[in-house]
Amino acid sequence: MPSPLRVLTIIGARPQIIKAAAISRAIASHARGRIVETLLHTGQHYDANMSQVFFDELGIPPADINLNTGSGAHGAMTARMIEGIEQVLVRKEHDVVLLYGDTNSTLAGAVAAAKLHVPVAHVEAGLRSFNKRMPEEVNRIVCDHCSTWLFCPTDTAVANLRNEGFSTTNDAPPTADRPHVVQCGDVMYDNSLHFAAIAKERSPILRDHGLMPGGFALATVHRDNNTDDPARLNSIFRTLLLLHERHGLDIVLPVHPRTRKMMDALLAPDVKDSLDQSPRFLIVPPAGFLDMIALESNARLVITDSGGVQKEAYFFGKPGVVLRPETEWVELVREGQAVLADADPERITVGFENFLQNGIPEVASLFGDGHAAERICDELLRTW
Repeated sequence: MPSPLRVLTIIGARPQIIKAAAISRAIASHARGRIVETLLHTGQHYDANMSQVFFDELGIPPADINLNTGSGAHGAMTARMIEGIEQVLVRKEHDVVLLYGDTNSTLAGAVAAAKLHVPVAHVEAGLRSFNKRMPEEVNRIVCDHCSTWLFCPTDTAVANLRNEGFSTTNDAPPTADRPHVVQCGDVMYDNSLHFAAIAKERSPILRDHGLMPGGFALATVHRDNNTDDPARLNSIFRTLLLLHERHGLDIVLPVHPRTRKMMDALLAPDVKDSLDQSPRFLIVPPAGFLDMIALESNARLVITDSGGVQKEAYFFGKPGVVLRPETEWVELVREGQAVLADADPERITVGFENFLQNGIPEVASLFGDGHAAERICDELLRTW
């Protein structure tokens, strides 16, 4: 029997932990004995509510390696990650580095592996917002151009890579210079299908907060350009308060620790007072994955600046108002599942009220059939 493929999976932020769960399940079942996985956690998200709870809920074993990087400026944080990952890779115990998404952990893994000529497999390759002021955009572009396998969740992602000069018909063995581009579907859709029933049974969040299905809007705000700009942050919260009061719809806002800090520092006094005096504008701690699925699947609609939450809203048939001027998930906007509103009060209001009145059109599946993780395993084994 041939030796198993040795994969080093690098995660560091909450979304990556969730995505990794799908492929870890596939490795343990579909590719059992053929792939051996080592899990490295950079420590980018180190708060228990932002990290450990996801390991516990998703049934992921503790990380084999934890770099305990912690927070800091982008350059210092990424440098510490590169140094730690390099120390692992020079032991030559891994055949492939598996990376997810577009965080600093993704960037660090790509740079460390590429410099040591360890092949990189990038899950969620080809996403583009076409805004390089976003650090995530820089991270995903660099990672794509360091990768040997580019696992794309959608046809649009494949087209983006083709437009950048990648061959999408390479039949030769994959290399960093001639990578394989594979449209595999979205591992987050795999997870949503797998965990939806579990969340319905186990999540207490609706009961704990007195929420009725369809009786609330879910909001998330965490991107730097929204949280660190006083004008944008106040505009978003003033508009959410206005819509809450006008329509009598509960608002549930799970708050990232950093967002909480910026709210305390930057929100105007009258906005803070209004939030304090609105008993059904619920600002709650960061939600675990099962709680987020329960919130997303039961919300009337979703207002977010998160790429992952945009998709998850779609998975559960919920309209999305996107608090950004652009999105990497252009399919959602094109098919009427979401609207780009930025931090503009009028656009947020129009999008919100249009979805309240009209809902969203039915569309064919945009993100595969729920078996993306198995396809990724098969491609790695086929072409290694």
